[in-house]
Amino acid sequence: MVVEGWLQRAASNAPRRTAIETPHGSRSYAELLADARSGAAELSERGVAAGSRVAICLPPGLAFAQALHACLLLGAAAVPIDLRLSPAERERLARGAAVCVDAPLGEGLSEAQGPASAAHEPLDPAAGHALDATAVVIHTSGTTAAPRPIELTYGNFLWSALGSAVALGLDPRERWLCALPLSHVGGLSILLRSAIYATTAVVHERFDTERVLHAVSERQITLVSLVPTTLARLLDGGLRRPPDLRCALLGGGPVPPTLLDRARAAGVPVRQTYGLTESASQATTSPLAASPEDQDAAGTPLFCTKVRIAPSPTAHSGEPPVGEILLAGPTVAPGSRARDGWLHTGDLGSIDGAGRLRVSGRESDTIVSGGENIAPAEVEAVLEAHPDVLEAAVIGRPDRRWGEAVTAIVVTRPGGEVAGEALRAHCAASLASFKVPKRIELTREALPRTGSGKLLRKDLV
Repeated sequence: MVVEGWLQRAASNAPRRTAIETPHGSRSYAELLADARSGAAELSERGVAAGSRVAICLPPGLAFAQALHACLLLGAAAVPIDLRLSPAERERLARGAAVCVDAPLGEGLSEAQGPASAAHEPLDPAAGHALDATAVVIHTSGTTAAPRPIELTYGNFLWSALGSAVALGLDPRERWLCALPLSHVGGLSILLRSAIYATTAVVHERFDTERVLHAVSERQITLVSLVPTTLARLLDGGLRRPPDLRCALLGGGPVPPTLLDRARAAGVPVRQTYGLTESASQATTSPLAASPEDQDAAGTPLFCTKVRIAPSPTAHSGEPPVGEILLAGPTVAPGSRARDGWLHTGDLGSIDGAGRLRVSGRESDTIVSGGENIAPAEVEAVLEAHPDVLEAAVIGRPDRRWGEAVTAIVVTRPGGEVAGEALRAHCAASLASFKVPKRIELTREALPRTGSGKLLRKDLV
């Protein structure tokens, strides 16, 4: 099935509406379409055609958006590359691309310049997108293994946008703030959803607490995508009752209950979400009309997405039963489906009686200590509830007696003074004895994380 081109449709229906806004400039939909057509003409001259792969090695901003939409106009697959990687890593991820865009397309196009000339228009303005064609190749975040390329289709992103709108509602004046890397699906999907909706994407090159605080408080931001660490930084920075914000979408892993309590007390409307690269970002989301119980879970499946829990031999016990999270539906990348038709996520979770998903963590992270299965995220949440703890990571270290000893690496708050034994006692008040860390290592250094804020637990083992 072929659908109308997203950018062409937005430019036709809302030509003057801001498509993308950055700290260095903005583009209306008519201007972005002109930029994209000019960029597509240049890429075509460089040998790019439908089905080609184009590596985009640009920082988040106007030039990135131009290159992305130029690829979509040509039917080429965009391959965003994280500029924080080493040259060797970037080269490895870009392998197989016909072209690497590492400078703005056009003659000296910069963030501050006006729209590129639309003199070259080799494309049919009515050209559309084949829903089963690959739109983007995104590499997984590599939290547990080397990054893997995931081919996401136009249909994957379209169904994700529709499902997100059903869960969160859609305001024609939407201004969705993205301070996530555009090389990861959580950030890139904001640009693509905004084009599908013909709404505004507000893009920051990186997460900066003061800049995001200002935007959310002063720049009429209605939606913002965050991870637990960035939400905590905003609350520490004084975020209170943002006037236009209707939803802070919180993903990237299990969320400590104390963080949700802090957000509620500050008047920040938080909704949890669960998703991954292979499902084009969101798979479940708490609806806007959520009860407190809804807000404490990762939500219910998006429209036309199916979620079930498979029994897992390493899953820790619980009620309702905990097991591997399986996904199915039109948002799942075709190449990521197993023979049974389901995406086996490798994440652990449970579904309660109301159909809400609760995420426990990665199956591969499960610690087996003395024959008991322990979810690190559960212990981390208890540790991070301590007033002197900024963040915590729990891992299993080899131990002759226990097989694996539950070990906590704890980052204390500036000025905070707490001893390891005091933290063990704090954990013992809320956890079964076998879950209490056998060892606690205190540090002032930030824990290693991916660009999207996920804990790099493998770097701590």
